[in-house]
Amino acid sequence: MFSETNLIFIIVAFAFAAVLIMSRNSIAPPFRRGLALIALVMVVFAFFLIVYSFLHLGDQPQSLEQLY
Repeated sequence: MFSETNLIFIIVAFAFAAVLIMSRNSIAPPFRRGLALIALVMVVFAFFLIVYSFLHLGDQPQSLEQLY
């Protein structure tokens, strides 16, 4: 699995949520709900990636040399 890509997505998701929370008063009301839903989906998926990576922490990809 692409651990670097997952790590970047996790950092971006939490940073986006933090910026959204800190600047909630300056965001126009029509956009506030949509941005909050996007941030919620991103954070939930980031938690899923964290749990999935912990569950598959010891998995090693097998090469063809190990099979023969």
